Amino acid sequence: MATVLALAMTTGCSDGDGNDGGDKGTTSSSTVPAALAPFYDQKPSWKDCDDGFQCATVQVPLDYAEPSGEKVGISVIRLPAEDESDRIGSLLTNPGGPGGSGVDFVRQAARTFGADLRRRFDIVGFDPRGVAASDPVRCNTGPQLDEFFATDASPDDQKETQTLAAEGEDFAERCKTKAGSELPYVGTVNAARDMDVIRAALGDRKLTYYGASYGTYLGAFYAEQFPKNVRALVLDGAVDPSLSSTELLIEQAKGFETALRAFADDCVKSGSCPFGSTPDAVIARISSFLTATDKKPLSNTRDSRKVTESLAVMGIARSLYVKEYWPVLRQALTQAMQNSDGTILLALADEMVERKPNGTYSNQTDANMAVNCVDKPNPPDLAAYKKYADQAEKAAPRFGPFVVWGGLPCVYWPVQTKEEPKPLTAKGAAPIVVIGTIRDPATPYKWAQNLASQLSSGVLLTFNGDGHTAYLQGDPCITKATDDYLITTDPPKDGTRCG
Repeated sequence: MATVLALAMTTGCSDGDGNDGGDKGTTSSSTVPAALAPFYDQKPSWKDCDDGFQCATVQVPLDYAEPSGEKVGISVIRLPAEDESDRIGSLLTNPGGPGGSGVDFVRQAARTFGADLRRRFDIVGFDPRGVAASDPVRCNTGPQLDEFFATDASPDDQKETQTLAAEGEDFAERCKTKAGSELPYVGTVNAARDMDVIRAALGDRKLTYYGASYGTYLGAFYAEQFPKNVRALVLDGAVDPSLSSTELLIEQAKGFETALRAFADDCVKSGSCPFGSTPDAVIARISSFLTATDKKPLSNTRDSRKVTESLAVMGIARSLYVKEYWPVLRQALTQAMQNSDGTILLALADEMVERKPNGTYSNQTDANMAVNCVDKPNPPDLAAYKKYADQAEKAAPRFGPFVVWGGLPCVYWPVQTKEEPKPLTAKGAAPIVVIGTIRDPATPYKWAQNLASQLSSGVLLTFNGDGHTAYLQGDPCITKATDDYLITTDPPKDGTRCG
């Protein structure tokens, strides 16, 4: 069974200097309920944690309705600003997922942010509650996840559908058993509230934030709950908050089809495409390859696993996140088609879901499911869910079934919400910049258009390019527009296009 994550994949009136009168200095807790004041008033104990980074833990209540009860330690990391004398404040970041480690993201990517940003901001990351080092949700063993991901997620008959259902039900039951008390509190609403505590603990009166992919959903939720605390938010690779859980999955699958078409176009234009002489021929060849793999899984030289159709699709999907991976995808497909060897595809799939060579996984998958399942209402049963999967197959023949069936555990999830999805307007917030990439596989461009139009102060910045999210791709136009806004709080003109 494949599951697709939305992660950033990497290889007001201003006074002119970006301070906006509101970033430096300690945040007062006088505007929050007295029971929450200790959380807002805390001072993190920063310690060196290698390579110039500093790490700390920020305490938040597990349940904001019971702040005197159990607490969660949120793991935080920062790369201090290079010019303390000209420092504006902190740039809080989130790489997406849900389930992506913000601590790992900052370790890997902080120094790829614009030079002006690094000079004037601490680059800060955090592991949201339930993720990585912040009281992680853990449900599955390595072998259990191996089976989950390998299960045929394009069922051809009732037996295969029931096998899928059993895997989804087992996943949900394991999470209920191992993390049941935590599951009601891991959703985006609480993670956004944690961000406001982190903002205060960092000493910033207002929030400056870069969120990628699912991080845009988290940022939009923050702005909805705390519009007056927004200084500058960049939401890159936007998620449309108004869509239902299944609508999101279907539209995401269509995004991967768009990206696969772009890969096929690029392959043909190279003049030496091994899969066909036209984009349609390339797509047809990949489709027939996947059909054959469904019947006879591929071997691999890394371990004893068989590379099923689901794992092959996951490997392809991983390659579409980053255009620089397209040559690797050509190599992987050539190896698989000519030699029935799925070694490279399997390596790509493992990278996608953070499977380690020793067969263990990070908690990315468990956390991803825990947040997604509690954030929005889910179909009530297998029959209802199958209708959406059938719609997805028609709309996105190669990716639709895998993306949609990957969310099946949510049907059986022990915690359900009745809060229907709705547009987020963040009325009263300062300008918020939403970046959309035209051929983004995981967060389709129209989601950025929709979010920018829903936000009362939304400003759309477009990148005419490929891959998932735009800022860290290094396009000079995107970098300048983003950095200038985060420093000065003056957004680019709505509708600006780069690339």
